[in-house]
Amino acid sequence: MTQTILPPVKPADPPVEEQIKELAVRLKAAKGPGVQLLSALGATADGLLDRLPSKVKDGLNATTIKALDFSFDAASKSRSGLPDTGPWLTRAITTGTGAAGGFGGTTTALAELPVTTTVLLRAIQGIAVEHGFDPEHPDTRLDCLQVFAAAGPLAEDDQIDVGFLTLRLSVSGSSVQAMLKQVAPKFAFVLGQKLAAQTVPILGAITGAAINYSFTSYYQDIAHVQFGLRRLSEDTGQDRAALIEALKSELTKP
Repeated sequence: MTQTILPPVKPADPPVEEQIKELAVRLKAAKGPGVQLLSALGATADGLLDRLPSKVKDGLNATTIKALDFSFDAASKSRSGLPDTGPWLTRAITTGTGAAGGFGGTTTALAELPVTTTVLLRAIQGIAVEHGFDPEHPDTRLDCLQVFAAAGPLAEDDQIDVGFLTLRLSVSGSSVQAMLKQVAPKFAFVLGQKLAAQTVPILGAITGAAINYSFTSYYQDIAHVQFGLRRLSEDTGQDRAALIEALKSELTKP
């Protein structure tokens, strides 16, 4: 008698409530390492931007748009010849660029920004792929940029930022430039904190490495939340806005 071989049973996905809880845990933990590393190096988030020269502060928004614009194209083009790196290798790469950027103070830190932003964006694209999305699809490309709208790991407010998840709803049209203009002001503030932290006397290179490690870890977690919610919405048919509200509710629980 011929034995019938049944295909392996695919494990059922956890209930929506459990998946939302997991995303909330990841979001809560996202910015922890950044603050801890700064504290260990004797720096604080308070007043970081005051360390920057006025000329640098005034040009942060334009610098950020240039960095994002450059990184958007560079990260996408690199996918044709370079495989995605794992989370730890990505953190190692940005840690190295952060150390190099912090070694020479503000000048080298500014030059390092587009390089680190490119590596971060490429890592975010890889996370999109992990969740089953094509990084070349227009919607996914915008979602990747949207990750940078989240408050950075040095944010002084203890409230968990979920505003970045709804930013897409307020963008008119679907162009990259429209998203860049929405994201740039928030990311400029984050990059300003990063630049200032890298100017800590004597410890610039060490601080630059530590900050970049924290930033990479943070935005990787944010990307998992972003694309995790999108995957959950598509798999269950539930409205994305409703899932975001459920995440907000979970975040308020003790």
